Amino acid sequence: MAAAFVAVSLPPSWVAPEPHMSQYKGLRIALEVPNARVIEERSSPLGLLTVVESPTVPFRYAPGLSLANTQEPPAQLAVFTDGDSIAAITAYGGDPAKVAYLDRTTAALPYRILERPRVLILGAGGGEQVLLALRAGADTVDAVEVNPQMIDLARNRFADFAGGIFSRPNLRLHLAEARAFAATAGERYDLIQMPLLDSFSAAAAGVQSLHENYTYTVEAMRDYLAILGPDGVVAITRWLRVPPRDSLKLFAIAIAALEAEGVAEPDRHLALIRSWNTATLLVAKSPFKGEDIAVIRSFAAENFFDISWVPGISASDVNHFNQLDQEYLYEGALALLSPERADFIERYKFAIAPATDNRPYFFDFFRWRALPELLALRTQGGAAMLDWSYLILVTTLVQAAILSAVLILLPLWIRRDALGKALHRLRFGLYFLALGLAFLFIEIAFIQRFVLFLGHPFYAVAVVLAGFLAFAGLGSAVAARWAAVVGRGSAVRGIALAVGVIAVLAATYLLALPPVFERLLAFPDAAKIAIALLLIAPLALFMGMPFPLGLEHVGARSETFIPWAWGINGCASVLSAILATLLAMHVGFSGVVMIAVVLYLVAPALLGNRLKIQTMIPFQS
Repeated sequence: MAAAFVAVSLPPSWVAPEPHMSQYKGLRIALEVPNARVIEERSSPLGLLTVVESPTVPFRYAPGLSLANTQEPPAQLAVFTDGDSIAAITAYGGDPAKVAYLDRTTAALPYRILERPRVLILGAGGGEQVLLALRAGADTVDAVEVNPQMIDLARNRFADFAGGIFSRPNLRLHLAEARAFAATAGERYDLIQMPLLDSFSAAAAGVQSLHENYTYTVEAMRDYLAILGPDGVVAITRWLRVPPRDSLKLFAIAIAALEAEGVAEPDRHLALIRSWNTATLLVAKSPFKGEDIAVIRSFAAENFFDISWVPGISASDVNHFNQLDQEYLYEGALALLSPERADFIERYKFAIAPATDNRPYFFDFFRWRALPELLALRTQGGAAMLDWSYLILVTTLVQAAILSAVLILLPLWIRRDALGKALHRLRFGLYFLALGLAFLFIEIAFIQRFVLFLGHPFYAVAVVLAGFLAFAGLGSAVAARWAAVVGRGSAVRGIALAVGVIAVLAATYLLALPPVFERLLAFPDAAKIAIALLLIAPLALFMGMPFPLGLEHVGARSETFIPWAWGINGCASVLSAILATLLAMHVGFSGVVMIAVVLYLVAPALLGNRLKIQTMIPFQS
């Protein structure tokens, strides 16, 4: 009866037999249109791709399209990733004039500056930017796409619909992660185009704020600049949000990258325009020339785009067409290029400090001090400006911490007489808590460190997780012999020596891994997986020792505490998975590793007096 009551009381979406999709997702909304239907689905670890046809109300997907456009786009198929992020496969019969509307998007700006460019498109999607490049007369096009299912849909399944654009002789389609491809490219390009592939709703809701993104970091921008020709340009298009976040953060990243490349006047290498819903940033390897600036001004004027930055801009040049109550982008660009940059970034209501490979959270804009104001304005749209993912993660951490405390401390208090002195209980509990936090901190940080090297997060998770589990298990198996021989029979001494090795290895990896990865990035995937496992092996081996040795030490004093040691360590593992992400967003992955090292170094002192072990039994970590 109780179960039936609970089932009836729960929201329908919680007990539905089939997976439930939010009514606010783009796919759900698209399918509400009469006669809209799903014509193809493809699933992989990279997500569920859903192709939708809508003959009654056709899709017209052209982000940043000018209000001056008079051409109706051709028929399109919408490709949704996990029900939200959208790409379009556009019907094309081979006549470039039929897709002239693409010339009136903000992403078309670089083609007005460059003639017959060699183009690299990082994120081919359904081929919209490929169409633009071909129409603009690109000499060659290299299109990079990370999802093989998307490639199959665009190049094979719907090849006839798309006019076979991915089979053109001057186009090469690459299955690769964007950053990894750029870092190993052996060619020079005139234009690197980074199109808009995520949905506006996802960006506005802040659901991406917890996702590590190595495409938009200072180091990534330097990689892009490195493979440009002398007059090459990087073009990045993002959704326009007011007050701006993405665009200003990109602008700050570009400035930091140019300065790191030794550019004394980064303002002469940057241009930023906006439409009513997108903004496109140009980052040039060489300073924009006078004729380039004239072309940018002309392009913006004829398409009713607003210029937010171009060399020589003044306040009278901005906010003419798509008028805002305040020209945020222009004012932000001025501040970011001024000596007061650091103060502006610190005072801004959203986090717009440049993302780096150490803190690759480009979509994290949350600031605690802005929370009260945004909540106070929630009836006026303030709630939509919040990065809800961050708040949900914090809430999850609080819930997990409370549950862990109740499930651990309450039974310990009930059985306090059987478990020994309170001081020992506290110190032993803190020891296993520290181990659980430290182990996962390092593991999660290393997963992120290996994303760039292995080319994709899924590969990094599979290889790093398997490596740590396997070699930590091996370390657990040899822990008894390590304590007997190296620790001279003392479990605590064995633990102290093991954590010393862990600290040295972790610090060494923090310094050595980036240059090692840079030199080995071009290796085949199989070789990189083997190298990754070899690098992980020694660190994981020693990380597997403190837990079984701690169990042996504690068991010799109070066998009844051993189940609680397992429980405390397990709860710490749950907490650390959440806490590591929050810490990485603030102090970076290097900071997370250093916190783990400190926890490891403190742990042996929590076990108290050394205890001689005559017979030791290996435990699995």
